[in-house]
Amino acid sequence: MAVLVMAGAIVAQAQLKREYSNMGSTSPVFSVTASPDIPASVTFAGEKVSFDRLDMAERLDRELTSVIYGQTTTELCFKRANRYFPALSKILKEQGVPLDFLYLAVTESSMDYNAYSSAKAAGFWQLLAGTARDYGLEVNDEVDERFDPEKSTVAACKYLKAAYKKYGHWPTVAASYNAGMQRLTNELSKQKVDNSFDLYLVQETSRYVFRIIAYKLVMENPKRYGYRLSRQHLYQPVGYTVVDVTGPVASWIDWAKGKGITYAQLREANPWIRSTKLTNAGGKTYKVRVPKQGDLYRSKRTFTTYNKDWVID
Repeated sequence: MAVLVMAGAIVAQAQLKREYSNMGSTSPVFSVTASPDIPASVTFAGEKVSFDRLDMAERLDRELTSVIYGQTTTELCFKRANRYFPALSKILKEQGVPLDFLYLAVTESSMDYNAYSSAKAAGFWQLLAGTARDYGLEVNDEVDERFDPEKSTVAACKYLKAAYKKYGHWPTVAASYNAGMQRLTNELSKQKVDNSFDLYLVQETSRYVFRIIAYKLVMENPKRYGYRLSRQHLYQPVGYTVVDVTGPVASWIDWAKGKGITYAQLREANPWIRSTKLTNAGGKTYKVRVPKQGDLYRSKRTFTTYNKDWVID
């Protein structure tokens, strides 16, 4: 399919050049773009979603076109996902949450662990502080576990499973992640329907599940949509030694230096650290990752791929 699309684009490009030449035009010849075909249906989290209905097809078309041609963000999603999907997928499996919810994290944050929204939602899963605390995360000026890729994933899974208990339909669970369970439940009751696809909602929520599905389609078959990545283009998982910290830390800068790494490398490995110090008056145990030196240099490591279909080599 991808080869046919590429060949068609080359033929179309040549035709445009001939037409401009025949007209004696000096106007530039624009690149040929292709509109994506919309599948008859997609399986999301084990649920078959049909796109026969006109509005469903058009909503997916909007998001799929946006994801395909938002190349900068989408390409970065592939690169970052290669680093984080191995650990996150393991957690989703352990928690009993379908792996398609990895694409919810992509939609929320573009796989930027430091993402922080104007609504003060943070991390891969864009959790609000109150929600994060409800699901067991610590959030304060020194420690914010919303930025911890693994702990925040466990918290998000707790939310998703609670929502599934309420709705019994994973796409509606995904919609509730954006809208909030209370609001979505109220709308389902008020509009007398039983799933989010039949609801009239604010545009952000109305688009949300379709964007998740669009990312699923592109990231499961990037070559079809024109993405060509090499193994060495993808960001690699970094191995760590885990150190238990049970007391206060007067200076994370000095602590990092004592472990043979920079403060910047410490913060990269432990984004939940939000200050140069740790008070830890309660003597809580924190698992601090110290990156393995060999994984920090391109010349010293092997390159792995989370999904073999992501690369051309």
